[in-house]
Amino acid sequence: MSGSNRCIALLPMKANSQRVKGKNFRVLHDKPLFRWVLDSLLALDEIDQVVINTDAREILAENGLVESDRVKIRDRKPELCGDTVSMNRILADDIAAEPAATYLMTHTTNPMLTPETIRGAITAYDKGLAAGTADSLFTVNKIQTRFYRADGTPVNHDPDNLIQTQDLEPWFEENSNLFIFSAESFAATDARIGKKPILFEMGKMEAVDIDTPEDWLLAEACARIRMTEKVAAE
Repeated sequence: MSGSNRCIALLPMKANSQRVKGKNFRVLHDKPLFRWVLDSLLALDEIDQVVINTDAREILAENGLVESDRVKIRDRKPELCGDTVSMNRILADDIAAEPAATYLMTHTTNPMLTPETIRGAITAYDKGLAAGTADSLFTVNKIQTRFYRADGTPVNHDPDNLIQTQDLEPWFEENSNLFIFSAESFAATDARIGKKPILFEMGKMEAVDIDTPEDWLLAEACARIRMTEKVAAE
């Protein structure tokens, strides 16, 4: 399929992790962490290829992953390695090297992301693009709770007129699970989120993002529940 109508998933992956050492290759239940979201991406016919921008080709090979017709491994340029390099610079390098109509970006640290949610997001993005109402999409958590500033002053509610939290104005937290965009929308903002994004809601358990040891424990619990449900359904 030509670049003019391809859908490419970008899955950046580095060898080192600051807060959870080696997390991308650490086993979560029965497989390395990176395989969870990679398997979800490869389960979708809508995705033509998964591009992994990495400094860990050898570690991937040790874990049984090499290039195939649907997986391309790009060796990360030396100037793009390191913990302080902006993800947008890495994505820009992938976009320049891999022409596509649609780019879908996710992380190895989102193991609970399902093919069904990814497909739903692609459908919503395509509809928004066709209607001219959207140029990008990102996933969010819907939050309805009472927020305070550090000095104790309320942010989004009146303490003297308490209402039920479910009646508060919803706020939406970017959860870093999924971004969909085009080369054009990326160029307009130099970022994954364009000027007219769709906010695509996800459930809390599916939206787990592993940044800390506590997050890892939460992911283990969610994976255990999913595996139990899978066995029960078989």
